[in-house]
Amino acid sequence: MAATRYRRFLKLCEEWPVDESKWGRDLGSHLRGRVAQAFREGEHTQVANPEDCDQMYESLVRIHTNYHKNKYRRLDDTNFTGLTMEECRIIITTDNLKDVMEIKTSKWRTVWEKFKAKLPKRT
Repeated sequence: MAATRYRRFLKLCEEWPVDESKWGRDLGSHLRGRVAQAFREGEHTQVANPEDCDQMYESLVRIHTNYHKNKYRRLDDTNFTGLTMEECRIIITTDNLKDVMEIKTSKWRTVWEKFKAKLPKRT
């Protein structure tokens, strides 16, 4: 039975896309790493808790197939920001997030420098 579980997880990993724009933060890459870690001996791996393993697999399949997105249709593909899904994808790429953090850091540094200048000097 462990061999069947292993093959099902491998098939899921093959089908799951990897988003290269989110290197280091991509769910597909994380999933591949966790499957490799959990099934170190491949088909010969002994699964400690088969029920939990099967439940995890079924949950991942529901995420991968957009089960809940399809079951609970939305009127618009927007969110509270008013941006489309594609615009959100562009914003959360690793490169864009790095740029945002650099801007945020520089703004905080500026605020800190102004605040620090007003602090009384310690003796």
